[in-house]
Formats: sequence, structure tokens, C-alpha cells
Amino acid sequence: MLTVTNLTETIQFTTSTLKEWIEREAKNSLIPVQTHAKKLLDETTRGITALNEVCNSLLENSNKEIEKRNMKVYNRARALNKLATLFIDRFAKLSPPEQIIYDNLNKYNTEAQRILIVTEVDIRNWFPKISPFFIMDRRKFLTVYEKTKQTFITLNEFVTKEYIKTKTLQETLQMINDLQNLENKATILQQEIQTIQNERTPIETEITELEQKTAKLKTAGPIDQLNLITNEIETLNNDLKNTLRHLQKPFIKMQALATSGGGGGITPDELHMINLYLDKPFEALTTEENGYPTLKHVLEKLQNMLKEDKLKLKPDKARKAEQSATELLTKTLLNQPQEKSKTLTIKKEQLLTSTSMNEIKQNICLFNDQTEQLKTQKASIEAHETIKKREQQDLQSDINNRKRAIERNITEAFTKNIQIT
Repeated sequence: MLTVTNLTETIQFTTSTLKEWIEREAKNSLIPVQTHAKKLLDETTRGITALNEVCNSLLENSNKEIEKRNMKVYNRARALNKLATLFIDRFAKLSPPEQIIYDNLNKYNTEAQRILIVTEVDIRNWFPKISPFFIMDRRKFLTVYEKTKQTFITLNEFVTKEYIKTKTLQETLQMINDLQNLENKATILQQEIQTIQNERTPIETEITELEQKTAKLKTAGPIDQLNLITNEIETLNNDLKNTLRHLQKPFIKMQALATSGGGGGITPDELHMINLYLDKPFEALTTEENGYPTLKHVLEKLQNMLKEDKLKLKPDKARKAEQSATELLTKTLLNQPQEKSKTLTIKKEQLLTSTSMNEIKQNICLFNDQTEQLKTQKASIEAHETIKKREQQDLQSDINNRKRAIERNITEAFTKNIQIT
């Protein structure tokens, strides 16, 4: 019988120790049940054999009466002959299972119960019609039949009340075997993930080293100097935009007039310089000759346009534009910025064309290419790792579900609370 214990006690097992425990329990509970099942099967087999013998006797005796052609007995003999043949064919379908497990035994028992029900109906319907003849044959058959029926009733009670308990036990054993296979698969999968991670780690280290080398090169002497000069250029360009801020609107108006043919005498070169002074005054001063003659010509033409009100500016904007133009024409406001612009431009060109700068750029380009290649390798490895980890999560979820199912089976079969760790 199955062991009974207090449900408030929870016993922890690993899959291996649980399997050992279940196998011990099976030895104590399953084997005696299977032994009793074998005994009941043998009894039903003997009962079926006895039924076949008595049915053959009915068949033989009814054949003798049929051959006599005694009209009083003839029809009843034919009925008994058909009934005996039907019984023989029907009982021949009852073949006891070779392997004694619940499913086999339950299938055999179910078929037997079905055959007994229809046989019972045939006996109740036909035996009274055969009466009063074949009294001894019918009594002999009924005696054997009742005895055999009782063996099947006993088998049915055993299967439905006792042996069904072993089904849970057998299923649990199979579930544990399946669980062990899944756990082994999970172990292998974890090893695969570890191998992938081991491949990724040195690549990440190499990427970090290359990025550090690249960052170091970007702060090296020539590049650091270039960054300083670039910052100075940007600052100077912003200062120049501020100095020329009151000329922004007038210059835009002059552009519009020049491109639409509205006059003003703006040449293409002057129009180009106006565009440059609007967007990149630093570059404009660097491009100009000393004293920025092109800008001065443009400013003189601007003054004429302002006098003639060709630009249609608001008075305040016109006044400020006239003031700025006068200051730039009469004072040397842009001489120092122009000199500085040219100096910074020369320094920048010298740095950009220097041998050390070219060498640093080549190394940075090389390191960037190597870094991108390694990042591509890393992305491929991480994608593979992601797939494996998702597979691991699904597998672990399946393992956990099976553990819970086994725990429920154990509780039902053994009245014992367990937890599989």
C-alpha cells in the first residue's frame, strides 16, 4: 500500500533523489499490486477457457439435435447453436495483456465489462426461448458463466479502486525520467551559453582597448592643438557675426535685389562674398585681401542703396545698418580679426598637412575599422547568445511546470507534500 504521512510536512528532493525514492516506493507498492493483477488475470483467463469449453459443448449438443431433425427441438437447437457460436466469437476477443500496466489492464477490463453486459442481455432474451430443452447444458453454461463473471467483477473492482493508483505512480516515474532528460539538456545549454560568453569577453576587452587607444590619439598633441584652433575659429566666427549683426538684413535685401535684377551694381564676386559674410564671416575675412576691400566696396554700395531707400528697410534698421557700414569703412574694426583669421587658418593647414597628423589619422582610421569589425563579431555572438538564452528560459519554464506536476502527483498518490529543488 502507499505510504501516508502528514501533509503539513514538506520534503525536499532533487530529481535524482526523488527518482530513487519513487523506485523504492514502487517496489513496496507497485510490485504487490502487479502480482495481484497477474493473479486476477490468470483467474479470468481460466474462466474464459472454461466458458469456451462449455460453449463448444453447447455447440456440439445442439448440432446433434439439429441432425436428428426432430421438429420439436429443431428450432431451439438452431437458436442455441447460433448463440453458442456468438458466445465463442465474442469471448475470443478477450485476450489478456502480456504486459501488466494500468492502461493495458484497464483496456482489457473495459472490453470485458462490455462483453459481459451484451452476453447478459443475450442470456436473458434467448435462454427462456430455448426452454424447456437443453436444461442440463444451460445449467452447466450458467454455472461456468456466473463463476467467470464473478472473476471479472473482482477484476473490475481491483482496476477501478486499487490498480488505478499505480497509474499515477507509473506516470510519475516516466515524468521524472522526462524531467531528468530536460535537466540534462538544460545543463548542456548552459555550457553552450558559457562558451558563447567566453567568446564574447575577449572581443569586448579588445574593443575597449581599441577605443581607449583611439581616444588617446584624439587627445594627442597635433589633434589637441587642432581642437584648440577649431574652437578659436568658432569663437572668432561668432564674434564676427555679432559685429556684423546689423548688416544681416541689409545684406539679405541686397542679395534679393542682385538676384532679381533690381540694380545696385552688385557683381557676382561681391554677391558671393555677401553670402560668405552672412554665413561664415571668418572664412570671408580669410579669403579677402588685407583690408577686406571687397567688403568695403559692398558697404559703399550699401550706403548708396540706403540713401536711395532701395532696400525698403525700417528706419531703425536702416539707421543701424548705416552706422555699422560707416564704422567699418572709417575704422579698422576688422583688421585685427582678419589678421587673426589668416594666422589661425595657416596654423590649421599646417597641422592638417603635417606628417604626425597624417600618421595619427591613419591610426585612428585603422583602429575604427578594427573596432567596427569586432563590434560586428560581437553583435553576431550576442544574437546567438540571445537565442540560446531564450531557449534556456523556455526550457526552464517547461522544467518548472513538470516539477509542479510531479509534486501534485506525489501528493495525490502518496499523501505527501514534496518540493523538487
